[in-house]
Amino acid sequence: MGLRTPALSRPRRGLIALLAILAALMLAILITPPAHAAPGDDQEKTDFYFAGVITFDDEPVPDVVLSIEGKGFEGETKTDAEGKWRLYVPEKEKYVLTVDEETLPKGVIVDAAQLPEGTQPIAGTTASFEVEFGLTGTKIMNLFLGEGERVTISFWDQLISRTIGGLNFGLLLALASMGAALIYGTTRLSNFAHGEMVTWGGLVALVFTTTWHLPLWLGIIAAVIGGGLLGWAMDAGIWRPLRRRGLGIVQLMIVSIGLSLALRYAFQFVIGGGTYQLPGASPAPLQFGPVSLSYIDLIGMGVSIVVIIGVAFFLTRTRIGKATRAISDNPQLAAASGIDVDKVIRIVWIIAGVLAAISGILWAYFRPGVKWDMGTQMLLLMFAAITLGGLGTAFGALIGSLIVGIAVEVSTLWIPSDLKYASALVVLIIILLVRPQGLLGRKERLG
Repeated sequence: MGLRTPALSRPRRGLIALLAILAALMLAILITPPAHAAPGDDQEKTDFYFAGVITFDDEPVPDVVLSIEGKGFEGETKTDAEGKWRLYVPEKEKYVLTVDEETLPKGVIVDAAQLPEGTQPIAGTTASFEVEFGLTGTKIMNLFLGEGERVTISFWDQLISRTIGGLNFGLLLALASMGAALIYGTTRLSNFAHGEMVTWGGLVALVFTTTWHLPLWLGIIAAVIGGGLLGWAMDAGIWRPLRRRGLGIVQLMIVSIGLSLALRYAFQFVIGGGTYQLPGASPAPLQFGPVSLSYIDLIGMGVSIVVIIGVAFFLTRTRIGKATRAISDNPQLAAASGIDVDKVIRIVWIIAGVLAAISGILWAYFRPGVKWDMGTQMLLLMFAAITLGGLGTAFGALIGSLIVGIAVEVSTLWIPSDLKYASALVVLIIILLVRPQGLLGRKERLG
């Protein structure tokens, strides 16, 4: 009698059939050519967008890169095989549309004579235009190319302009970073809720000025007072009780992460997900050679410098400031020498709240608009600046913030604007490889 192969059971035959069907479907998907994506499919959809077609000699021009910026928003796209493009924006406002001339055919520029009515290139360029919506939430900008000589802003003019912009950004970042550095220096807490303290300042100013229609100066005063009260409430209601219970640094850090999430989504619940403008946002810029700054930028830089000088005076000339530095150096020795550590820490939290609130107001004007998560956008940069300057030192946070701010703005000369915040982390890594303790940090012995 010969050997017989056992028959497959019905369940096994069914499983093999199912696998065969799945394999056939996967093969069909792999060999089916992908459908062409519609213009703008790679962007977050909103109710507002600019769109059009780029042609040269009545032929579509593919792979032309276009970017748009304004009201703190930046976006980028490229034309498809039919020359079509679309750029979604969050609000119905004025924006600057720029065509990357390096992606155009050689010797070709945007034909200014065929631009839509009322549209002209921005002075000193042939490929940047100020665009705005009409009555609807869409704006069609068909661009026709023609032969001509390109006019661009020189590399050195761009470098100077973006360096000044980076200095402006670095100063407002320094206000928040110095407060967070003081908290770390006195408590060793990496406060992940510090971004929400920044947002709080912008929100209080928004409520007083836009919701209640009170004068801007009153909204600013209210935001500063509100920032100090938030810092006091955080320490009195959360951090001091937890310190007295003897919680470790890791546990406190986890609590700060939870507090950050709670505050952030509470803000979203109250004001929604939109972006709201403070009075006088986005004024007409003033031209200083290649540098373009508004009067609000100048006021913001001046306020930042004055406040930073005030913090430096506090830390170096006042008794509480000297006590703060003593606690940062050695809290046990400071307590043994008669310093009321809890009282000093409470004052540090109040100061940090005030600095964060001022930074939030300036941030709302620098990247125009108040949003529920605006402080979160700064948090990683704050930590980068604090680490770069040296953990726990306010002056190190100042220097680190200036370096981060300039690196972020200047890096857009070489990399896409979407990656500019990553440049700050690259600078951080490079400096820490050379000086692990940071620029003004002290070497500490481990183990």
